[in-house]
Amino acid sequence: MEYREIGRTGMKVSNLSFGASSLGGVFHPLKAEEGIEAVLTALDGGINFIDVSPYYGGYKAEQVLGQALCQVDRSKYYLSTKVGRYIEGGVNTWDYTPERAVKSAYQSMERLRLEYIDLINVHDIEFSDLEMVVKETLPALVELRDKGIARHIGITNLTLRHFKYIIDHVPAGTVDSILSFCHYCLNDDALVDYLDYFEQRGIGVINASPLSMGMLSERGAPAWHPAPKPLLALTRKAMLYCKERGRSIEELAIQYASCNKRIATTLVSTTSSENIRKNILWASQTVDEELLIQVRSILEPRFRDTWLNS
Repeated sequence: MEYREIGRTGMKVSNLSFGASSLGGVFHPLKAEEGIEAVLTALDGGINFIDVSPYYGGYKAEQVLGQALCQVDRSKYYLSTKVGRYIEGGVNTWDYTPERAVKSAYQSMERLRLEYIDLINVHDIEFSDLEMVVKETLPALVELRDKGIARHIGITNLTLRHFKYIIDHVPAGTVDSILSFCHYCLNDDALVDYLDYFEQRGIGVINASPLSMGMLSERGAPAWHPAPKPLLALTRKAMLYCKERGRSIEELAIQYASCNKRIATTLVSTTSSENIRKNILWASQTVDEELLIQVRSILEPRFRDTWLNS
């Protein structure tokens, strides 16, 4: 496992890390015991960064993760969670007020059984009033950072230009990291257009969803996937191309996403210990450049196609 620093935070994290959305049953139902075992397997395999949110499974992911983390020495991992997006009574809700952000952080610590959070993120800012995030949400998180409740502050987002807007409108040093998803994977590398900007400001980059929310997998995209149908068709074609050659598109996707040294870490989410072992192995291997060229050629007609979050 390779370790890279997230910006200037001092957190040296594994180039592949554990996204805990699956612990909330986001992709399919799970038994808590399986999820706990997957977390422990990830940590045993050298992963030392875990990302979660109260939104995942309506607090379930944090609860399950807390059960796993209480079995592990606190020095073995960095923990990232979020504020701003939730599921209340089975319904998506957003609340970026500073009062809710602070309350949410303390509630997350209770569920996770932690005394501090390494990285607290404003979740999916594309749904927020960006001015509120700038003037109210982030200042509230800065106060938590000053108190040692949260060590570092980040923002997560699908719409890349929003990162720049937020960072340009807050004092330097407010934002320590960004988390971008579905923009550094086989079918979309738009994140690279912003790497110089982040590096110049000492802001760390976390990449998520190297399988593009299941689209780059043999199982295929879930029914709710928001990608346009022509893109879905091409990713299936690319998957079949890999399979016909005895290869896995998941393997290629993990290798591609995790090998960029300008990106601190790439999050993968699974409740399968077997899958996490495979992912760790793949992330330690070099990319098959010939296969990558062929797959990118298949995806080229819809390359960098994106969609609105949901």
